[in-house]
Amino acid sequence: MIRFENVTKRYRGTSKPALNGVDFEVQRGEFVFLVGASGSGKSSCLRLILREDIPSQGRVVVLGRDLRRVASRKVPYFRRNIGSVFQDFRLLPTKTVFQNVAFSLQVIGSSRGFIHQAVPEALALVGLAGKEKRLPHELSGGEQQRVAIARALVNRPQVLLADEPTGNLDPATSVDIMQLLARINASGTTVLMATHEAAFVDQMQRRVIELRGGEMVRDERHGGYGDTSSIPRLQPQQERGAAAVAALTEVIELQKEIAADSQAPVPPVAAQPAVAPQPAAPDAAPVTPPQAPAPQAAPTAAPAPAAPRPTEADDLSLDALGVADRLGLEGPGEEVGPTR
Repeated sequence: MIRFENVTKRYRGTSKPALNGVDFEVQRGEFVFLVGASGSGKSSCLRLILREDIPSQGRVVVLGRDLRRVASRKVPYFRRNIGSVFQDFRLLPTKTVFQNVAFSLQVIGSSRGFIHQAVPEALALVGLAGKEKRLPHELSGGEQQRVAIARALVNRPQVLLADEPTGNLDPATSVDIMQLLARINASGTTVLMATHEAAFVDQMQRRVIELRGGEMVRDERHGGYGDTSSIPRLQPQQERGAAAVAALTEVIELQKEIAADSQAPVPPVAAQPAVAPQPAAPDAAPVTPPQAPAPQAAPTAAPAPAAPRPTEADDLSLDALGVADRLGLEGPGEEVGPTR
C-alpha cells in the first residue's frame, strides 16, 4: 500500500536532511501512528506520500506506483485515491457544509447525481446529517473537523492521511475524532496519522513508527507513544494574585502620602523678643561701648527658610507595614514585581 525504500529528503538551504534512510511499509487496512518531536520528519513523510515532494534518494511507492515516475500533470488523478485531513480544517468560509464536501468531487468532474448521493452518505458517516446548510462559522471546532474528514472520505479513498487532526480541539472532542478515525479504519481504509497525542497512542495500541532527527528509530506493532521522560515538566509556583496586588497598591499609596506631607508648606515663625548680646569671644576685636540709647524694639528678623522635614518614604520597610506576608515574599532580599 505505502512503501518507503531507503528514503532521504534534503531541502535547499539546510545542512541536515529532513529524512535520512527511512524504510517502512504500511499494509492495506492498517492504522499507523507517526510519532516524534517537531521537526523529526513526520510531515515530510506525508508530503512525500501525497507527492507534494519527491525524495532526494530512495523510492516512495504508493498504491503500487513509484511516485518519482508520476508526471506532474497526472498527480491530481493520483491524489483521488488519497484523502487528507489537517490540523487547521481548511474549509471554504463562504460555502455551506454540503458545498465544502461536494467541492472535492466537483473539481474531479463527478456527476451531479453522484455528488447528491455521496455527500449525504459522507456527512452521515461523520455524524453531521441535518447540518448540510450550515456555514463553517456556525459550527464548533469538532464539527468543522468532521466536515474536513467527510470531504476527505467522500471520494472513497483507499488511504487517509491525518496530520495532527486533533491539534486544535478540546480533549473531549479529540476523543470523538479519534473514535471516528477508528471506525473509518474498521471499514477498510488505511489510516496514517502524525500526532503528538501520547495518550491516544498509548490507549489505542496500534502500530507506531517513531522518527527522531529524520531517522526511523522504532517500528512497533501494538505500541505506545514511547519514552516521555525527556519532556520538560512544569513546576508549580507560588500563586500571587489579587491579595498581592492589593497589598502592593497600599504600599504605593502610603509612600505617596508620606512624600506629600514632607513637601507641605511650613507656617511662618512668630517674631521673638531680642536676645541679649552674648559676650564676645576672647580673640575678638575690642568694641567701644555705645552710648545709652533710648530703648526700642528689636527689628523683626525675616524667618529663615524651613529645613525640609525628613521623609520616611526612603526608609519604609514592607515588614514594618505588615504587608510582607500578604505579598508572599519569602526573604528580606526579594523584590516586589508586577503581578497578574
